[in-house]
Amino acid sequence: MSIADAAARGFGSAGEAYERGRPSYPAEAVSCLVEKLPVERSSLVVDLAAGTGKLTRLLVPTGARLVAVEPEASMREVLVAKVPEADLLAGTAEALPLADGAVDAVVVAQAFHWFRVPEALAEVARVLRPGGGLGVVWNDRDDTVAWVAELAALIRWDDRPAPSYHEVDWAAAVAATDRFGPVETRRLRLEQRLDAETLVDRVLSTSYIAASPMEDQDALAGRVRGLVAAMEEPFVLPYRTDVFWCHRI
Repeated sequence: MSIADAAARGFGSAGEAYERGRPSYPAEAVSCLVEKLPVERSSLVVDLAAGTGKLTRLLVPTGARLVAVEPEASMREVLVAKVPEADLLAGTAEALPLADGAVDAVVVAQAFHWFRVPEALAEVARVLRPGGGLGVVWNDRDDTVAWVAELAALIRWDDRPAPSYHEVDWAAAVAATDRFGPVETRRLRLEQRLDAETLVDRVLSTSYIAASPMEDQDALAGRVRGLVAAMEEPFVLPYRTDVFWCHRI
């Protein structure tokens, strides 16, 4: 199964669970993107693989024109309700439905590892104007915390069939295109406050779990509830948030 097929199977029916269970992004991460790309009121900004618009909605206060590109219908259904300010397009990273040099900034949250990276970077370079910015963000659960490490073991995170952003040298991937300047990065912290049922949604919105048989998902949901049964609600799921940015040459 290709990466695209795995993503489609996992996310194709998970829009509502994704919206309920996935965290937002730190205010500092948004401020970093706005400053470094930059994002201004006059900017045309594309949120690529926008999902349910978790990042898109955080860019609304900039006043920029926002275009959300998302291939999965279940995600688009949620996004259009949550972020009516954004223009919504169906499309993929490898075939962007946008004109050459039309875009001031492209942002990608929690998704670039799903793309065919060389093709996606070529498309981003095509639609960006010279000097336009590319910003990429990932939330990564902090498994140095004991119960989060137990959660990772429970969902067999180390054995997952899906790709991980840790598996790519992003600076090298960008450099290989000869279309962008150096990649800069910043690491931030995020705490998601949630209860057991929100944690279940978080787990079930994970691509390879969402693609599994329903009886397996139900069994896993029971084990997740058991893991946090003794924890006072709301409890905190900690994340490390990595922000990368660079500019089109």
